[in-house]
Formats: sequence, C-alpha cells, structure tokens
Amino acid sequence: MLELSINDPVRLVKVAHALSTHTRVGIIQLLLTRSSFNIFEIAEKLSIPVSTAANNVKVLEDAQLIVSELQPASRGAMKVCRRNFDDVHITLNPSVREHYRGKIVEIEMPIGHFVNFDIEPTCGIAGAEGLLILEDDPVQFYLPQSRDAELIWFRQGWVEFRFPRQHPGTYVRSLEFSLELCSEAPNYSNDWPSDITVWVNDVEVGTWLSPGDFGDHPGKLNPSWWYETGTQHGLLKTWSIDMNRSTIDKENCSDTNIDSLKLEEKPYISFKIGIKPDAKHQGGINLFGKGFGDYPQAIMMRLEYD
Repeated sequence: MLELSINDPVRLVKVAHALSTHTRVGIIQLLLTRSSFNIFEIAEKLSIPVSTAANNVKVLEDAQLIVSELQPASRGAMKVCRRNFDDVHITLNPSVREHYRGKIVEIEMPIGHFVNFDIEPTCGIAGAEGLLILEDDPVQFYLPQSRDAELIWFRQGWVEFRFPRQHPGTYVRSLEFSLELCSEAPNYSNDWPSDITVWVNDVEVGTWLSPGDFGDHPGKLNPSWWYETGTQHGLLKTWSIDMNRSTIDKENCSDTNIDSLKLEEKPYISFKIGIKPDAKHQGGINLFGKGFGDYPQAIMMRLEYD
C-alpha cells in the first residue's frame, strides 16, 4: 500500500497528478490484468500512440505508482512496466490516524549503516561529495566514513543491515523491504544480468534477476561530481513476506512466510542482500541511497502488526 499524507504535500500532489487523466488510470487498470506490459503493448491495448504511452508511463514512474525495467529485445532493449502498489491510502488528518490506527512501522536505513559484509571486488563506496574509500579494497568497508555512503557496489558477496524490531503488537502480519538497486558492470551495461538474493533473519526470501547496470540516463539525484561513464540509476524493487508467502513486486518468489523468520527471537530484524556463490548470473550489485539514482530513499522497511 502507498501511504500518502497531507504532511507531505509534494508527494501527495505528484501522485494525485499522476492519477488525474483517463489515460494514466487506464494504464494502471491494464496492469491489474497482467503482471507486466511493455510500452508497445500498452499503446496497442489503449489505442494510443507509442509516444503518448511512453510519456504517461514516465509520469506514473515519477510518482512511483509503477516500476519499469529494461529487458533485452530483438533490437536493443525494451521497457517493461509493472504496478508498484495495489492500494493508495491518503491521510488528511494525521493526528486522527494515529489515534485509531498505528499498526504500521516504517523505518528507513541509510545504506552506509551496514553491520556486516563479505564481499569481493570490484567494489567501492561513494558519498555526496566524492569517493569515500579506495576502490576494489574490501577492507576499506570497515572505515568509519563508510557510514556516509550514498552508493555501494560489489561484484560478489553480501552486506547485512539490522533494523530495530519495533512493534508493540502480538503478531507481525507482513514485512517488506524496498530499495533501489541494479547489477554491477565495468562502467555500466544495460544488458548485464545478475541474480540478487535477499535473506531476512538468515532465511532466504527470494532472488530477483536484475537485467543490467543502468546508464541509459543520468540519475535524477546523482551529485554533479559523479562520472558520466559510471552507473547512473537502478530500479525500485520490493521484497515482501506475509503469513503465506514471499513476493518481489507482488509476484510470488518463495514459500517463506512470517513464521519462518522467527522475528521474536532477536531484538533486531536482519536484512541481507547479495549474490549467492552458486548464482547463475553473478553480475554484482549496486545499492542506491537517498543521494544517488532516481528514487529519494535508502532501504525502507515496512512492518504491519496486530
């Protein structure tokens, strides 16, 4: 669910604008009938020009209502679109909402606040003002300036984050993590597949096949010093675990459920992301913070409890 509040008018107006035309609402309706459509299919289904479909998809992407990724096609790459949320909830009076609701905990974790790692080069960490460590030296990840990271990349291995287990309820109904990420190629390559896996409390949740390391357009948030020949942006992906299953962007990925995570056994929730040693596509990973890429967020954890 996308939570909007009158306390965040910029985002509220952006989403409202995105849903203000019949064409864009039609795209959302179309994405409810199937997990994904490419731009040409959207144009054909809605009987609109391809350019019109592309422009309206861009507006929905900017509002984070849909997510798109480039996939290899017979001629170059093809943009494939998926819905990002099933529902939108707008809070016009936050104080009332806190009074009768309060069953959602959201925590954003800066990407530099990892607690453990086991990685291999190529690797590096960049911040808002420049590179924070020497490239391709994993030992440098221990340096204190790593906590200011806004972009982390490595070819093999994993990094672990720990979120405080804050829920006064008796039972967690669902847990999700969203973040912007992509593969890690020399410089960049839009066609560079990588199997990226997430573990929660050391339980494997699911693997996403990243299609590439994206450099097709400059990241909207990238600092001015960043290299034009480097990775520019990623895709916003969401791993979710509920009482029955796990999903990636609402698509089934495993049978891992909330009970299997044993959340009550530790005072924190471990979130680990990386490349398995036996992965078919070992194309590395880029993790984006609030100051790089296209999405102004780090790693968001959203927990729903009774």
